[in-house]
Amino acid sequence: MNREEASKLMRTWTEGDSLRKHMLAVETAMRAYANRFGEDEEKWGITGLLHDMDYEKHPTPEEHPAVGVEELARLGYPEDVRRAILSHADYLDVPRETRMEKTLYAVDELSGFIMACALMRPGGLDGMKAKSVRKKMKQKSFAAGVDRDDIVSGAEDLGVELNEHIEFVAAALREKEDELGLADGDNGGGAE
Repeated sequence: MNREEASKLMRTWTEGDSLRKHMLAVETAMRAYANRFGEDEEKWGITGLLHDMDYEKHPTPEEHPAVGVEELARLGYPEDVRRAILSHADYLDVPRETRMEKTLYAVDELSGFIMACALMRPGGLDGMKAKSVRKKMKQKSFAAGVDRDDIVSGAEDLGVELNEHIEFVAAALREKEDELGLADGDNGGGAE
């Protein structure tokens, strides 16, 4: 299990640039938290990178993420990676017990929401504060597909205060803003 192989696998299963960027964002946040918690950064990052690998081809609750997890099992990926990916889908009723499972859930929706916020800001991720992200969370029409309750409950379950969680993930994503298409000038900018 290494990052290069995981990236090839993700790209084989996912053609869309937007979903690829989402998985890269989740990988980035997972690596940052693994580092913070003294955990296996490579394992956590690969878990984030592959968590939605089957979503493009198998988006239904009957298939996602089970189809991808079956492929990961066939390829010999560890059980804890597969279980974390299963646990990020509430509808599968796989309880989140480990710190890796809780972190994947906590950063999944938030990473997407922060990216959406960055695309609306002239400076992208630069200077992004929790206050502005939380203000956007109150606007139901903004990034309507993102479940705000998942963001809040994910932070609670992880044991990290919401503002701290938002700013930690935003700072992590800032490290990869070029790859995520969020660098200043890439986002079209809008009013915050």
